[in-house]
Amino acid sequence: MTRCKSMERLNQTSRVSEFILLGLSSLPEDQKPLFIIFFIIYLVTITGNLLIILAIHSDSQLQTPMYFFLSFLSFIDICFTTTIVPRMLVNFLSHKTISYAGCLTQMYFIYALGNTDSWLLVVMAFDRYVAICDPFHYVTIMSHHRCVLLVAFSCSLPHFHSLLHTLLLNQVTFCDSNIIHHFLCDFSPLVKLSCSSTFVNEIVMMIEGSVFLVTPFLCITFSYIRILLAVLKIPSAAGKCKAFSTCGSHLTVVTLFYGSIFYVYLQPVSTYTVRDHMATIVYTVLTSTLNPFIYSLRNKDLKQGLRKLINKQKNKQKNVIQKFLSKI
Repeated sequence: MTRCKSMERLNQTSRVSEFILLGLSSLPEDQKPLFIIFFIIYLVTITGNLLIILAIHSDSQLQTPMYFFLSFLSFIDICFTTTIVPRMLVNFLSHKTISYAGCLTQMYFIYALGNTDSWLLVVMAFDRYVAICDPFHYVTIMSHHRCVLLVAFSCSLPHFHSLLHTLLLNQVTFCDSNIIHHFLCDFSPLVKLSCSSTFVNEIVMMIEGSVFLVTPFLCITFSYIRILLAVLKIPSAAGKCKAFSTCGSHLTVVTLFYGSIFYVYLQPVSTYTVRDHMATIVYTVLTSTLNPFIYSLRNKDLKQGLRKLINKQKNKQKNVIQKFLSKI
């Protein structure tokens, strides 16, 4: 009889229809200031990355593999941030609930788009490696067809990784508590709510997840070791500075992105605490916001492309105003 009751209770607790995202703060007075801060961050992220995309596609001088990859990185950053921030903004001002299906869907796209960012950084590192270490064959190696294939690979592979962990988590039974101590649906806080065994989930995350996370970083490290060795062979100091300057922006983004990700995910689920929220904000929100500034402030060609885009828009507005005034 007791066993039947416990089984009945388990079946009831497994049918969690929604979760509660506690967010960054539970204090009512913090909600509006946090909403304003993240709303501004979101607007800056969307505007900055859109400007990068428009500048690259409107300037013929920026039609190179490096900027081709950068435009896709900006597009993925827009999608990645949109997966997270609008949900946060809703939570700041109204209900903090998210449906069970919505929670798993958010986790799926966070992992898929976040890992796409990761693999695009690998492709960009490979592009710099070819440009510096094998410049005479750069045009042949980095052909448009190969660039498209590299982007397609970077965008498709992460979806299989994300689907695996989402399907495994869907098999987990959740208990009475449906409160997620986080501002998004992530693996570690969700697993903590389970009342069934999560051994398989944690093993797969530690093995497959770690391999999928560390492999891109190792590829980037290998590329930069080869780049460093090639640059050290350049006789002139000016040549060395020029070679390093083409990699500075990418290295800054890689350090920011992987530093925060390793801090969050390369640790046991049991040690995950609220302190990890700040590191999560860095790689989910701030990196996407800072990318346009990092790449544009250190890149003369991109600065020029942005100026051309802004001047073109100003000229269009002047022409529209002049046409309107001439009709009056």
